[in-house]
Amino acid sequence: MTENSAALAAVSAGAGERKINICSINEMVTCKICSGYLVDATTVTECLHTFCKSCIVKHLEDNIHCPECDVMIHQSHPLDYIAFDRTMQDIVYKLVPGLEDSEYKREREFYDERGLPCPKDMEAETEKEAEEEQDEEDNDEAGEAGPSQEQDYHRFDEQVNLLLESSDPEKMQSLTRRFVRVSSLATITHLKKFLALQVLDSDDAEDYREIDITCDGELIPKDHTLKFVYITRWRTKDPPLKLCYGPKINIEEGTLKKGSAPEWKLQPKVNYDDDEGDD
Repeated sequence: MTENSAALAAVSAGAGERKINICSINEMVTCKICSGYLVDATTVTECLHTFCKSCIVKHLEDNIHCPECDVMIHQSHPLDYIAFDRTMQDIVYKLVPGLEDSEYKREREFYDERGLPCPKDMEAETEKEAEEEQDEEDNDEAGEAGPSQEQDYHRFDEQVNLLLESSDPEKMQSLTRRFVRVSSLATITHLKKFLALQVLDSDDAEDYREIDITCDGELIPKDHTLKFVYITRWRTKDPPLKLCYGPKINIEEGTLKKGSAPEWKLQPKVNYDDDEGDD
């Protein structure tokens, strides 16, 4: 085991067990450019050698090789291949008493003499503001756990304007407010449940199944989203999207009379050739 390795092993074993001379590990915590203790330790990603940030940045202004091993860092953008080494800097500050405070003081004096704000002060303020904002968000979430669960009711989703009309006002009453605006992610099932609350007197939660919705005489499947309905049935027409609702159409019994309900089709009226023609 080398002398340097033994020194590091002693440090890792615990400062209370054995005291070592800082000079024995100086080689590992000093910058090979300025020969001083590492400040803002910055490591070259290509060879993992570490230097002071100001030293390596100045070196790379007119050189693309590592100052220690002479390996090429990058042919054209060497500054993109160095990174701040927080672990190494924390080790240096712990091993050298007073170094962090003295360097911080010198840096502040440097910027004060030139009438400029100290970057570390600005970073500290930014971090403090970020922590305060995070604490406020956490407190808001904790304090409004009840009503906030409903959040914005999808108001920030893409919206679809609808005109809802009864296909047979004698059997199913018309809405007082026929124009509504809803999330484009809502499905026909969602719309049926809304209509059931508005036009049906029953309290049965399953009564929405007795409502069918059509668009231009075409029965719309329950799992279609309103965005899909708009794109496939109404894209060439002016808004709002007009939908008709009425009692469930019973196909199996064959009790429909001609003209008793709008004529409907099972296949969606989509012609993708229109898009190709437009191009």
